[in-house]
This record gives sequence, structure tokens and C-alpha cells, in this order.
Amino acid sequence: MKRLLNIGFSAIILGIVVASCHDDDYESIQSIDKVKIDSVKISKDTMNVFDIQHIKTYSSYVSQCEGFYGYDYIHSDNLTRTVTAYKFRTDAQCSQSTHQGMNQINFNPQQTGTYTFKFWQGTNSWITKIIVVK
Repeated sequence: MKRLLNIGFSAIILGIVVASCHDDDYESIQSIDKVKIDSVKISKDTMNVFDIQHIKTYSSYVSQCEGFYGYDYIHSDNLTRTVTAYKFRTDAQCSQSTHQGMNQINFNPQQTGTYTFKFWQGTNSWITKIIVVK
């Protein structure tokens, strides 16, 4: 009798585990594409070498199924950085409501100089920010 109860209890636990692991519980990323950087916030335009500054970027997303994916952060030369943001889109059922997202780059310069940042704002448009590192 005890063995029969253990088998029954194990079957109930297995049923709960299997029922909670449906494939439709997860959304898949369907696409990744550039997203315009609407604005950039730099707290200090002058900083010390080896310090860390958080550069915040803001982008708009047209659906709750979209969000920030990552940056393409290119060192064009020693003192120039080109930044493009990317968004993801999932296959979930989402409302079409615009929302703004904030993300950040942690800038940690290893040499002194005047750094130029160019943030992609769409087509051939860029937001340019200058940071002097002493």
C-alpha cells in the first residue's frame, strides 16, 4: 500500500512539472534591427582618465514586444566612438503602445584626450557628444 501511495504521489509531482513546462511559456526573438537613439545624457563633459562615466541613451519602441538588445560600439580611431543601438522583437502577442527605454554605456577611458561620440539617430543623422579626458 505504501508503495502504491509513493507511485501515485510521484505521478502527481511529474504531472505538475510537465504541465508547468509548456513551449508556449517563452517568447522567441524574431528579429533584431537598428533602433534610433532619440537622446543622449552625459553627466560630465570633462573627466579624469581611468574614471567611469555612465552615458545614458534613450530610444522609443512601438510595441511591448520590442526592447533593447545591445550596442554596436566601434572605436573608429583612438578618440572617436560610433554607437548604434539595436532592438529585438519577440513573437508574443503584444499591445502596440509606444514606450521609451533607457540604456547605458560605461565609458572608462584609458588615455587622455578629447573623445568624440557619434550616436546613430536614423538614416544619416548622428548625435555628437564630446568628452574631454584629463
